[in-house]
Amino acid sequence: MNIKDTKQIQLSEDDISLLNSSLGLRSLLSDKKINVEKALRSARHEMKIKELQTELIKLQNWVIAKNKKIVVIFEGRDAAGKGGAIRRITAYINPRMYRIVALPKPTVEESGQWYFQRYVNKLPKPGEMVFFDRSWYNRAVVEPVNGFCTKPQYQNFMKQVNGFERMIMDSDTYLIKFYFSITKEEQANRFKEIKSNPLKKWKMTAVDRKAQELWDEYTAFKLKMFEQTDLKDSPWIIIDANRKTDARIEALSYIIDNIPYEIVEEEEV
Repeated sequence: MNIKDTKQIQLSEDDISLLNSSLGLRSLLSDKKINVEKALRSARHEMKIKELQTELIKLQNWVIAKNKKIVVIFEGRDAAGKGGAIRRITAYINPRMYRIVALPKPTVEESGQWYFQRYVNKLPKPGEMVFFDRSWYNRAVVEPVNGFCTKPQYQNFMKQVNGFERMIMDSDTYLIKFYFSITKEEQANRFKEIKSNPLKKWKMTAVDRKAQELWDEYTAFKLKMFEQTDLKDSPWIIIDANRKTDARIEALSYIIDNIPYEIVEEEEV
């Protein structure tokens, strides 16, 4: 095993204690070359994630006890890490009281409905949290860029979406909108890694394969979306997702900091 030169690193007692923990040792041994700085950074990130996941359980207990409703939207470019972030965020909360929604292509019947209908059917019941891995905002960016909707359909969506979200919030539902932002270079690197990994190849879709060449078109529609739907009561929270661990911590922290939950007793849940 090769050990990276660490003679310039000054370790505190807390650093040494962390490195000697099971979490620290796993981080140290995760690479062929031992990199103390990287291991410390990874272990600190994991500790922070665990701390936030614990707090999210308390938030969910409040949601259940008080019959609250929460919707969290995850938008962003292909390979931005939306799905991975949702999995880390929901890893330890009560699986009976939350749902992850990632809708497929509309059926023929759904295509003839009011556009928002299929999403209305997925909104939370009292005491429930719903996480959308892509949402109704498909019609704001992905669909017009790839020719999956007509210009009038796009325009109607942009006219209606703010009113739709106002109805959601007026029904005593908390709404959070995340946009995971990555650079073109980072997206290319992630696509390369996905294509080379037999366990991840299934993630690549026809839309993904065109994402790089349509980068500028995605950018133009994304900016229009922000301009028209970034409102005071339902703002877009733009997260730098080039480093996945930081993005997950930022999203978790925002949820916990911006939903005014209270600690409830176990018997209330």
